[in-house]
Amino acid sequence: MIKFSCTNCGQRFSIPETHAGKKGKCPKCKNIVIIPKYKTTEPEVPVARATDDKTKPEKSPLDSAVFDVPPPEQISHTIEDKKYHKDIHTMYDGIARTASYESKEETSERKLPWIIDIFFYPMSMGGMTTLVVIIILKLVTDIAAVLLACCIFGGILGLIIRIVIVYSYMYWYFSECIRDSAAGGLRAPQILAGMPGLGDMFWQWVRLFACYAFFLGPITFYYGYTFLFEIKMNSTIFWSLLTYGVFFFPIGILAVVMFDTVNGLNPILIIRSIISTFIQYCGLFVLFYGLSILFIIFLAIIGSVLPRRGMFLRYFLSYILSNISFIYALLIYGHLLGRFYWRYQEKLNWEV
Repeated sequence: MIKFSCTNCGQRFSIPETHAGKKGKCPKCKNIVIIPKYKTTEPEVPVARATDDKTKPEKSPLDSAVFDVPPPEQISHTIEDKKYHKDIHTMYDGIARTASYESKEETSERKLPWIIDIFFYPMSMGGMTTLVVIIILKLVTDIAAVLLACCIFGGILGLIIRIVIVYSYMYWYFSECIRDSAAGGLRAPQILAGMPGLGDMFWQWVRLFACYAFFLGPITFYYGYTFLFEIKMNSTIFWSLLTYGVFFFPIGILAVVMFDTVNGLNPILIIRSIISTFIQYCGLFVLFYGLSILFIIFLAIIGSVLPRRGMFLRYFLSYILSNISFIYALLIYGHLLGRFYWRYQEKLNWEV
């Protein structure tokens, strides 16, 4: 594996050697990066060397090995355009920062057994901060939705507020957890300072909703249709649509997030990816939905021990705990999907 970082934002990557020299887009800052053609655990940072007219400057490995960028002293003799000259110097400085950053990069090895360690994924400063922010935003917007429901069109307006503010932010961070884990991360990232605008977060939510509609939309529509018109449900159709939806849904989410476009829902890509990682994907499928059952059981146990007296207190505690459990589980789901890509990216061969 070649481990390197984006020269613009420091996002870490771990890419197979077979992709060396290829261009790609950083999922965090959208900067175009080129995969280095060498790998090292502690890259040497280029330093200034004293030279005279008769002696060639000694080359650092970073001068030609990373991104094939010549050192600044060579560029100044060949490039006239000042803007381009400045951009190249900036890129060269970014390589030095990357080398320094890379030497401090955390290893992608777990200290605990993976089946235990995955439950600690949200327990980082970034994960806990995001969880608290989402809970507060959801509580405030839910109160606003209840108040607006008393007005004309208030219910629709309240739903729009929740989608634009809460769900967009929540699923944007979920996507970032997938990308960070796909680069080898073991704990939820701290990226509040690099948040995009509401528009970008909203379109991220739209892409994930399109994934839901593509895979789970048919079973949702069929169930709603039979319920609304009081038609007897055909068990064969119901179970076929349900199996299709729940089996393809996880790989669909991963593809949409990693490609950063709904083109990731290409059926040929999805089917080919599942075939190439069939046994491993079946394990992910079992773990993905097994955790869902585990969290449902956990909520049932919590509900049984909540105080019986005081309906408002019981409802408030149930509301807070259920939301915390859902968001906590969502971050773990993102980690599982990202780590699946990290482990089997050569078999998937998505080149993202």
